[in-house]
Amino acid sequence: MQLSRKVLRTVAGPAVAALVAGGCASGTTPGETATPAAARTTGTAAPVPSRPIELETTYEQVIKRVLPSIVQITTGQALGSGIVYDTEGHILTNAHVVGAASEFQVTLATGGKPRKARLVSSYPPGDLAMIQVENATGLTPATFGRSADLKVGQIVLAMGNPLGFSGSVTQGIVSALGRTVTGERHAGGGAATITNAIQTSAPINPGNSGGALVDLSGRVIGIPTLAAVDPQQGTAPGLGFAIPSDTATDVARQIIRYGQVVNSRRAALGVRVGTAVDASGEPVGVAVGSVSPGGGADKAGIRPGDVIVKVEGTATPTASDLSQILATLKPGDRVRVELMRPDGTRRTVTVMLSELPAGR
Repeated sequence: MQLSRKVLRTVAGPAVAALVAGGCASGTTPGETATPAAARTTGTAAPVPSRPIELETTYEQVIKRVLPSIVQITTGQALGSGIVYDTEGHILTNAHVVGAASEFQVTLATGGKPRKARLVSSYPPGDLAMIQVENATGLTPATFGRSADLKVGQIVLAMGNPLGFSGSVTQGIVSALGRTVTGERHAGGGAATITNAIQTSAPINPGNSGGALVDLSGRVIGIPTLAAVDPQQGTAPGLGFAIPSDTATDVARQIIRYGQVVNSRRAALGVRVGTAVDASGEPVGVAVGSVSPGGGADKAGIRPGDVIVKVEGTATPTASDLSQILATLKPGDRVRVELMRPDGTRRTVTVMLSELPAGR
């Protein structure tokens, strides 16, 4: 399974489903287990631990606090989620949720008529976007925590609108940190590469994109964005990814202050590329289509027609592989780039990385 390459966007189309009511055994309270009569009279039953009830109460408090900050965003025939960022009406979401649209309908978790919203700015390379509702009355901004403080094993809740079921909550843990994952191409731009992604076992379903991954203090520590898939088996249950809150808030602050992202804080070679294939159609490297004048690649002698086959010793059979490697580096880093020239010869050059343009 190549999790770093195969991920799904989690935007959903409108859905209608039948619900089946559930219940519990007579004389019991949800969350408790009925004790057999014999056990009650003999005193042999183990005492019911208070810990699960305390955890359940914590869940209820966190959901009550955060859910009013989660909205549903509708654009055309697709929908996703968003997080109320401030009282000015700014809503933080994914770039693939807004796509190529510039106008939206926003529905609060607390109900009411949909509110009109417009695009402020989209940052497809990081799969983040900001929209703003015309009527900000009654909005409840979320509290953002520091994703840098997360630990593997922490319990988290994912909140959003999967398949149009508004205000849904799923539960899991932080499964891993520091992942680099790439999503599919979408209408708003190319395939986004997420750096330092949070891996979680909390189910992330279509429509959860742009919602909130929340810790048990009620702080947003990530934005659910991608679900892993296996080419043969389909979606991998319990294997989802979220953009870290530190990245999301940095982008949000830039958009609000400047109207766009002005500092991507991400590295670039200074080339435009595509995937090169051999006679059988298999990817063999990254073909350079053009080189930015005066950029790192230009100064290192990389030219159109060259094929990048390795960066720092790691193979780059596709443009997506190159993006993932660059996402782990910083502007100003010097890297070794192995090239295959048009005549078939190979050469290794050293490139000083520049900053990835922020985009629109």
